[in-house]
Amino acid sequence: VPGQRTLLKHLPSLRFQLLSVSGLGNAVFGRMDQACEMRYKTMDSPLGKIEISGCEQGLHEIRLCGSKTPDAGPVEAPTLPELLSRPEEMTEPLVQCAAWLDAYFHEPEVLPGLPLPAIHHPVFQRDSFTAQVLWKLLEAVKFGDTVSYQQLAVLAGNPKAARAVGGAMRSNPVPVLVPCHRVVCSSGAVGNYSGGLATKEWLLAHEARLSGKPTYPGVSHPAGTWRGAQAGTPGPQRAGRN
Repeated sequence: VPGQRTLLKHLPSLRFQLLSVSGLGNAVFGRMDQACEMRYKTMDSPLGKIEISGCEQGLHEIRLCGSKTPDAGPVEAPTLPELLSRPEEMTEPLVQCAAWLDAYFHEPEVLPGLPLPAIHHPVFQRDSFTAQVLWKLLEAVKFGDTVSYQQLAVLAGNPKAARAVGGAMRSNPVPVLVPCHRVVCSSGAVGNYSGGLATKEWLLAHEARLSGKPTYPGVSHPAGTWRGAQAGTPGPQRAGRN
């Protein structure tokens, strides 16, 4: 039937894809054309409740529920064992994501040694500028550093796409893990954030405090920035205030 053939033509392949990202190891992305048996878990954090969702194939979403206004300064996050009291209900990607978030709030120095959970979301499966921007952000901009929208556009290979970078940040389904809060305005302003301005400022102040980097008076983001992208160099170099 012609209509069926047209539909089948546009369905994605059933096979899995393996994407290797420099500096990130291998991440498996399952195709989205099959219904997923979803699992949901909620964990406490200084930002309030955080809901993580996913299936056996990977993480789908990190949702900042916004149940409370972030405290003025970084505080201790609740411990993780309560979340994992029923591990049989947790898929491996959710266990890895929960462990990663726990380390982010408690022991960021161990983050480089933790496995990133597989991500099973269409945004990361498409051969698109958005996917490229999100992976470049995760690869290049580390804990305690910031990058401007313009610099990230250069890093992603399209210097004229600063506005599109903003759109990519809004499309990020896994905030904190893929750190869209580290993307700020070239003027030094903090900029927008889907989780709210107070949340973005808290995350930046939290990273500045635990990484030992200063924050600017009146602007709660760390002094570390990436100037290499602005200069068009292959890899960004840490510099002073942008």
